[in-house]
Amino acid sequence: MENAVEKIKSKAGFIIDMDGVIYHGNMLLPGVTEFLAWLENSGKKYLFLTNSPERTPRELHEKMARLGINVGEDHFYTSALATASFLANQKPNGSAYIIGDAGLIHAMYSAGYTVNNVNPDYVVVGDTHSYNFEKIELAVNLVIRGAKLIGTNPDVSGPVENGITPSTKALIAPIEIATGKKAYYVGKPNPLMMRIALKRLGVKREDAIVIGDRMDTDVICGLESEIDTLLVLSGISDRKTIDQFPYRPQYILNGVKDLVS
Repeated sequence: MENAVEKIKSKAGFIIDMDGVIYHGNMLLPGVTEFLAWLENSGKKYLFLTNSPERTPRELHEKMARLGINVGEDHFYTSALATASFLANQKPNGSAYIIGDAGLIHAMYSAGYTVNNVNPDYVVVGDTHSYNFEKIELAVNLVIRGAKLIGTNPDVSGPVENGITPSTKALIAPIEIATGKKAYYVGKPNPLMMRIALKRLGVKREDAIVIGDRMDTDVICGLESEIDTLLVLSGISDRKTIDQFPYRPQYILNGVKDLVS
């Protein structure tokens, strides 16, 4: 393990998931404060790359501050930002019916999109607590009438303090089933997210490492982008989970605390 830790710490760029790596809900995970202090003091480049589209980078900065950690807004990149950027490239100044929270709505507005619940170009779904039958019914009919279906991230669930919560893929499933249309997901494991992260960090893929808690998003995303991967067992995946997949991460640790203890 000592050798693995040294190899990990020799990397120049760190692409770090948040839920299950840095915190669970509003609970900071062990060793995180020390790990982030080490990143800063060592002059490492790092980016929090989260599939959660609910919060803006400013809100993530403020959440971390409430947990006692000061990280600048430019260190955060979300699946909401990636989705908005992707759609702005696909159809500039388009419109969308959005089922999602502030982070997604803000990202879409910032990319030049307007909200449209009559004849939108896209129906965009992200993690949200404001989910109801009326919204799903409207989304189904908009997709049937020609709107393209987009999911910010393909997670089925996410970790919270008291267990798990349904995520975007679970929320979008009724729309897919009712319309017979499949959604396109922008977030991890879509390699788009990794390419964006490397550009923002300004490092080559061989000098970077992906740190995440999920085999089905973080690890596969790193592998398919040819970036080394570290799976931490502080979130969704455990050692039994690893055996369910036909691929493995380069490194496995209990949590980021193992890098600084």
